[in-house]
Amino acid sequence: MALVIDLKPSERVIIGSALITNDANRTRLHIEGDAPILREKDILREEEADTPCKKIYLTIQLMYLSRTPETLHKIYFDMLRDIQNAVPSTSLFFMKINDHLMNNAYYKALKEARHLMEHEKELLANA
Repeated sequence: MALVIDLKPSERVIIGSALITNDANRTRLHIEGDAPILREKDILREEEADTPCKKIYLTIQLMYLSRTPETLHKIYFDMLRDIQNAVPSTSLFFMKINDHLMNNAYYKALKEARHLMEHEKELLANA
């Protein structure tokens, strides 16, 4: 069964290693295959990764889009260790993320990293 994506005017999506920008009209794409797909709302740009957990998200995003995601594992685990040492309440999030990473379920890990960023936002708001 194909994945169906409705794109708004000028909305962008990454499919595989290609960035696709919609024109001025709504578009419906039917995508078959197993290429990584990220909608614009899920894409974090490098300059937006201004907190530790956003950097984790960015790293997982790069893993998801990479043909060799394992090359980023050391960077990820080094950041994870630093964050967990500073904020132990992140451990549950990282356990879930790590499960997905070890099963090569990078998109699921990315979704879980969104929850980690929300947790970080709450912590910063209450600091």
